[in-house]
Amino acid sequence: MAERGYDVAVVGGGMVGAALALALAQRDFSVVVLEARAPQMEWDDAGYDLRVSAITRASQQLLDNLGVWPTLAADRVTPYEHMHVWDRAGLGEIHFDAADLAEPDLGHIIENRVIVRALWQAFGASGVTVRVPAQLRSLQADEDGVSLQLADRSRLQAGLVIGADGARSQVRELVAIKSRSEPYDQHAVVATVHAELGNQSTAWQRFMRDGPLALLPMGRELFSIVWSSTPDEAERLCTLSEAEFNVLLTQASESRLGALTVQGARAAFPLRLQHAEQYVRPGVALVGDAAHVIHPLAGQGVNLGFLDAAALVDALLAGRAAGRVPGALRTLRLYERGRKGHNLATQLAMDGFKHLFSNDSAPLSVVRNLGLGAAGRFAPLRRLFEKVALGYGLELPTLSRPPQRR
Repeated sequence: MAERGYDVAVVGGGMVGAALALALAQRDFSVVVLEARAPQMEWDDAGYDLRVSAITRASQQLLDNLGVWPTLAADRVTPYEHMHVWDRAGLGEIHFDAADLAEPDLGHIIENRVIVRALWQAFGASGVTVRVPAQLRSLQADEDGVSLQLADRSRLQAGLVIGADGARSQVRELVAIKSRSEPYDQHAVVATVHAELGNQSTAWQRFMRDGPLALLPMGRELFSIVWSSTPDEAERLCTLSEAEFNVLLTQASESRLGALTVQGARAAFPLRLQHAEQYVRPGVALVGDAAHVIHPLAGQGVNLGFLDAAALVDALLAGRAAGRVPGALRTLRLYERGRKGHNLATQLAMDGFKHLFSNDSAPLSVVRNLGLGAAGRFAPLRRLFEKVALGYGLELPTLSRPPQRR
């Protein structure tokens, strides 16, 4: 069974894929999204998603430019004005404050499902076609176009296929793009917890021997935690009684927020470093986790993906203005050159932090504490880190800049 062609087929309707599809449709590309499972669109407001994202100012601006930020702001969005980071041993600490940059906040914590719902709700008005459930079976791609066959034996034609289908990207595998993948000896335990002393509009992170503990503020005096540890310890943390878990978590946070009490389920996810050798082939582009996976210690994963999406939109608009088809390699190379170096540098920086802070070496402990202490006392350096936390410090793609009212 054949179906009409599209300018772009986006495989994967998660946060990055949905944002990219919406952006392209709003700019008069015909777009189809292929998603294996329909996203959750309704839930009990008393509960919280275990997966959340720390959205930078650049990502907020992208979502605002897409017209979905007001929807998010009316839903469940938690701004934070401060960030406090400290090491497990010694006196090394650093405190970031939005007031240093005359900003209202340093970012927002948002449940992943809330972002996906807002983007999917905007599909209808923008003209995005959705195929769900849709499982990709095969594809043939070149600059002249892409032919995709789905598991139900239907076929699609597109000028470009975009792999936004996660770390185990089927698009990446089908076009034989290799990736360097190195598992960390860490799993991340995620949960929602209540803080006795409230969330204080502050994101907290403590570096410990087996990995960092991050506490991301949410509404109702809650935090979403991301507690990185060894696989065995992560499994143990998930199977402890709530009372036992609460004691260990409160101790790990040094009781800076009073007693911490888990609310609902806990889960653990393996962590890894992964980077595709190429982001593009004729007729094919990779974005988000399909192209790169990063350690979550600085919360940059989805923000890098949103920057990918914005950069690819810029490249495709430039290609169209020059009269090129969407899958032209010359066009896609513009995107790859604009993003691959920055993503790799960010990955290496996070990998370096992970190894620096998950180390019991006495000399490295001294370096860590001196570094954190110096950064905390030296205002220009502290403000530089604050700008990075906001998503600044590089030339932003058009969609990631301050809102352009349409």
